[in-house]
Amino acid sequence: MSNTHAGAEPLHHHSRRMGGRDPHEAHRVATPLELLFDLTFVTAFGFAAAQLAHALAEGHYSVGLLGFSLASFAICWAWVNFSWFSSAYDIDDWIFRLVTMVQMIGVLVLAIGLPRMFASIEHGEHLDNSVMVLGYVIMRLAMVFQWLRAARQDPARRRACITYAIAISIAQVGWVMQIVLDFSVATSLLLACILGLIELAGPFLAERKDGGTPWHAHHIAERYSLFAIIALGEGVVGTLATLSAVVEAQGWTVDVALVCIAGMGLTFGLWWLYYLLPSATVLHSHRERCFVWGYGQLITVTSIVATGAGLHVAAYFIEHKAEIGPLATLLSIAIPISVFLASIYALYYYLVRRFELLHAWLLVATAAVIAAAVIAAIMGVDMAICLVILTFAPVVTVVGYEVLGHRHQEQALADIGAR
Repeated sequence: MSNTHAGAEPLHHHSRRMGGRDPHEAHRVATPLELLFDLTFVTAFGFAAAQLAHALAEGHYSVGLLGFSLASFAICWAWVNFSWFSSAYDIDDWIFRLVTMVQMIGVLVLAIGLPRMFASIEHGEHLDNSVMVLGYVIMRLAMVFQWLRAARQDPARRRACITYAIAISIAQVGWVMQIVLDFSVATSLLLACILGLIELAGPFLAERKDGGTPWHAHHIAERYSLFAIIALGEGVVGTLATLSAVVEAQGWTVDVALVCIAGMGLTFGLWWLYYLLPSATVLHSHRERCFVWGYGQLITVTSIVATGAGLHVAAYFIEHKAEIGPLATLLSIAIPISVFLASIYALYYYLVRRFELLHAWLLVATAAVIAAAVIAAIMGVDMAICLVILTFAPVVTVVGYEVLGHRHQEQALADIGAR
């Protein structure tokens, strides 16, 4: 009996040669292993959002922003490296599967270390990110193994794979130094910025050797969209926390319905906006635009998680457990939403290389909505109503696109030759 399907899909997971996937493979979608891998990031984002919300609710803004920035970069960058490698070299044999499991363990270790890292920043003595970095190193060493395996089994792209392995290894030396040496918070943050630049430079250098790796445009666009959905999960969690706070404080009142509409409306609006980007279509025809697009997505996803954290802050405020006022509470949601919207417009412009007058009007209208929510908070309007007003911020662009914007996008894609 044959050991393969009619479509040549193997029924076993024996070791296979890692020769690179076809970048034009039809019907390429995320694998069950990739989806399982993504689940570990749900916990990591949850820990990061909870720590950010706690810091903001207590008025410790610098602690929250610094800690969340470090946590988000570590979480997102670990996911990014795996996803691009998987898009190019996922052969789904037992070796690939087990190494991926090791990376998943690293994600969980990183998540466990997040509270300690936030606490060390708050105390201001030295940055205690030892557990967090340990988890990161576990993930990255597994990634080095994957790249070295690809370098050995795909001679045509050997230099590109080796460059990835070298860049990761250099960065890991620096991360380990943060564990074994007792740096001050300022020195640790400076070193983290330098190491972050090294991490970002690795793919930029590697993809310019041997024609780059054979990543799949539609597959990688789908992977990022799934990552964004994981981040949007924090919006659902934040909405639930706010709903619970309202019910506990006021019972089943009209505010419960308003908060539910606001929280889910915001989350749904961010989801709708994200999927307006023609990422796969443009990257398929213009692969050179992957770097700015991919790095820009880090800001987009991080702002989504921060929005969920902001909804948690609103829950603290309603429960009278926050040390901040209504304006700061609203800004904890409005600012990440503004960053998200700005990133979406910037990525859209970068992909299609065209900025329409319609976009300017939509941005003005969006700014007016956010300003109205802020003014309402200053005037002491109920927080539930302020959140409802803020919900219309993403709605402005959604309506503008569905009424007129889709025609502009169709023409823009035709002009740049994107199929």
